[in-house]
Parts: sequence; structure tokens; C-alpha cells
Amino acid sequence: MNENSLNINWYPGHMAKTKRLISENLNLIDVVYEVVDARMPFSSKIKDLDNFISNKPRIMIMTKSDLCDMKVTKEWIKYYEAKGYKVVLMDLEHNPNMKELLNATSSLMEEKHAKLEDKGMIKRRTRILVVGIPNVGKSTLINRLVGRKAVNVGNKPGVTKNLDWIRINENFELLDSPGILWPKFDDERVALNLASLTAIKEEVLPLYDVVEYILRKLENKYPEILKNRYSVETINEDFIETLDIIGKKRGCLIKGGEIDYDKVINIIINEVKSGIIKGITFEEVSDYE
Repeated sequence: MNENSLNINWYPGHMAKTKRLISENLNLIDVVYEVVDARMPFSSKIKDLDNFISNKPRIMIMTKSDLCDMKVTKEWIKYYEAKGYKVVLMDLEHNPNMKELLNATSSLMEEKHAKLEDKGMIKRRTRILVVGIPNVGKSTLINRLVGRKAVNVGNKPGVTKNLDWIRINENFELLDSPGILWPKFDDERVALNLASLTAIKEEVLPLYDVVEYILRKLENKYPEILKNRYSVETINEDFIETLDIIGKKRGCLIKGGEIDYDKVINIIINEVKSGIIKGITFEEVSDYE
């Protein structure tokens, strides 16, 4: 597959509206939580975020630490910390350590609160904007912070549709925002990573190409996962032959013993989406240097 053969464009109207609403409410914001997927720390980062959050203090939250390749992810943390980011790595599903995140937020606000005290002004709640592309765990993060189901959580991108204020406690409140993507993907690797890890709606994707990309990534970076999960050691040049092998192993057959390719493709997509396939990071720092 030629990675340059894809041209994915997906920019629903609510995303453009989100950027406008954030700009209009920016003067109310103290801190920005930028949520990215640890399996694709470059591709899942909003590329033009600086253009519309100005110079607000920011914490990058890398989610899905339970699914990523920790060795590679640590290199990404170093990369972003070298650029001046405060990075917090989180497993929101199994071990959501909210204390570390809120302590980091309080540290960012120390100087501002000290200035208010000097002026004899009362400290108000810290207002936090939560931003991220679809399906990186933004809504799950908010629910963990609030301690109850504050926003809908779904494994399809585009669940949140409006800006909503949500109180965490006496010290913090959040402004949730819908997931944001950019109008066009100039780097096809970014588009394929987003497609593989479900940041783009499935119905607008060439799923055959996405599944080929996933399996070739596993072949290059995680051959043991490819072998153990799909009984495949090498991806055939004719990719259909690889789907044939997996289809027969998984019993994806239709009348006459033909392979049900749609079923094979959906199995692979869903095993990545549901986290059955874990310990993977689809990009390395060296890919973008």
C-alpha cells in the first residue's frame, strides 16, 4: 500500500464552531488540558492549538498508558518536556491518578494566585479548558475528575457537541469541548494513525487500506503481536493473501468456503479499538524529526 494514496478530509461543522466558542471564552480560562493518545502522541495532537489558546498555561495529558508501548512513550514524554510541556501520563480506565494532575494544575497557578493575594483579591476556582481530538479519552478524563458521569462517553468520535462548564470541587471547574480535528491531513502517516486508532469516523475511511496499515505496522514494530494474534509472520505483497490466512484461522467464511473480507477487516479494526491489541505505539519521535 502506498501511504500517499490516501486523502482523508473530515471536518464536521461542530468542530469549526468549537474553535470559535473557545476563542470567545478564552479570557475565562486559566489552564488548558491538552489530551493526546499515548499510542500516537504526534498524530493525536491538535496542530494549530497554539493559534487559538494563546499563551495559556498547559498540561499535556497522555491517555491510554495501558495500551501503549511504554518504552516509546517515554521517549515522547522527553520530547515534549524538552519543548517546555508539563506531561502527565494516565491510565484512565484502570488507575486514574487524579491527584497528580490536580497537583500539577495547582503548581501552574501558584504565581497567579500569589499576585491575587498581593492585591488583596480572593482566589477563585481555577478554570480549566479540556481539548483534544475525538476519542482520546477526554470525556473519560472529565468523568474521573468530577467523580460521576458528567459527560457522555462513547467509542465513536464526536460524542461531545457543545461547550459545558462542570464543577470538580471548590478549587477547580472544567470547560469541556467537542473533539477537534483539522480540515485536511497533509501528512498521510498522521491520517493513517488517526484512522487506525479510531479518531476518525469509520464510515468515511477506506478500511481495507487502514487494516493493511495496521498489520504492516505490527510486522515492522511488533512482529510477536502479529504472530501471536493472527498467526502471521510476514505480510504478503498481495495483501489479500494475508487476509485469506487470517480469515481461515478466524473462521470468516461464506458460502463455498470464500473469505468474508468485511468480517476479517472488522475483527482487526475492533481488536485495536477495544484494546485487545495493546503494547503498541504507532509512531516514534524519529519519524517526525
